Amino acid sequence: MQFKPQTFHGEPPVVEIENPTQELVERRVADLLAVSDGIDASDIEVTETGGDIVLSGSVSREGEIERAVEIVRSIPEVGNIILRLRLRNPLAGAG
Repeated sequence: MQFKPQTFHGEPPVVEIENPTQELVERRVADLLAVSDGIDASDIEVTETGGDIVLSGSVSREGEIERAVEIVRSIPEVGNIILRLRLRNPLAGAG
């Protein structure tokens, strides 16, 4: 049996490697949101993309969105904050 060197047609496959720094930043943000006063972070998902933090999910009050931004800004490794948070009940945040 003869073995030939592996060849690729077109672009070689991209090998994805896990980014431990990304995971650490995501975990740090999520942990701070979970233990901070003034916010229920149980329905907030945190993802990191290129130094930016994306917050998605839902909160009960508009003040919780502001509090989440304040918490994330306190972390030096974070670039921009991309908000994809929505109110569970928009009327609850009014008044």
